[in-house]
Amino acid sequence: MLGYIWQYLYSSLFRLWLKWFLRQITGKCELQRICDGYRQGVARTSRAEYSLECSKSMTLRTAIDVEESGLEQRVTAIMAEKNIRSEKDPMFKTNLKVCLLQINGYRKLYLYVEDLRKQVFESEKKEHEELLLKLWDLLMPSVKLQSRITKQWGDIGFQGDDPKTDFRGMGMLGLTNLVFFSARYTELSRQVLSHANHPKLGYSYAIVGINLTEMAYSLLKSGALKPHFYNTVDGSPSLEHFHQLYCYLAYEFDKFWIEEEPASIMEFNLYRERFHEKVKMLLGEPDVSLSLKLTS
Repeated sequence: MLGYIWQYLYSSLFRLWLKWFLRQITGKCELQRICDGYRQGVARTSRAEYSLECSKSMTLRTAIDVEESGLEQRVTAIMAEKNIRSEKDPMFKTNLKVCLLQINGYRKLYLYVEDLRKQVFESEKKEHEELLLKLWDLLMPSVKLQSRITKQWGDIGFQGDDPKTDFRGMGMLGLTNLVFFSARYTELSRQVLSHANHPKLGYSYAIVGINLTEMAYSLLKSGALKPHFYNTVDGSPSLEHFHQLYCYLAYEFDKFWIEEEPASIMEFNLYRERFHEKVKMLLGEPDVSLSLKLTS
């Protein structure tokens, strides 16, 4: 209860007074102080996002939900409303635009990812079938698939004779992630598959991969991935950036699983949660960058 009271007093009274006081002292509005005082990345963009969300100005408050084509005009409108002159603060326009590209880009990325997740794998669609067969060819180049429905799918970690049933939760997003990892990092993905087929420490490669897609999706939806994307993408994050994040999770989870040496696959949920907590801890670090770094 006291927490809610303090939050109300801070947002309604103290914060407004502090903003006014600092403007009198520095001659700059809050957004200017943020863009000047913090380096590009989560330190700057997260503060700018909070400032815009809390603003009483409609021009500022709705700036976090503007199409990229309208950003230039919106930044100009903000500068006019806040009486910010380019000749006195030449970097403000550029810095704020980068912040808005990141903020709005993150929201747009979530919509793209959600749309792909909702796409059901359909055997009747040629492009879906071709993508699935491409996954097999990338991971098992020397083994011919005997038929479309076969127990061979178990060799790359699917549960049944027809993989389409395993994509129900994550839809085409799960398959797209698996194919992206296998196509972009072919040798690495085959190495991870060999670990997954280990007689003692093995796990279901494809099923775990789809589970990691769910982890990436949940982190994106909750906003937990903002620090990573704000630190690593100068502008608007794309679907490829999300796929790269998945590749990081796939590689790091494999390393984590091998190092932890679980007694059996029955302990998967326990170790999955431990890995999840490890990732969330990393996302709490100011300089976080969940990028795939391969050692030679």
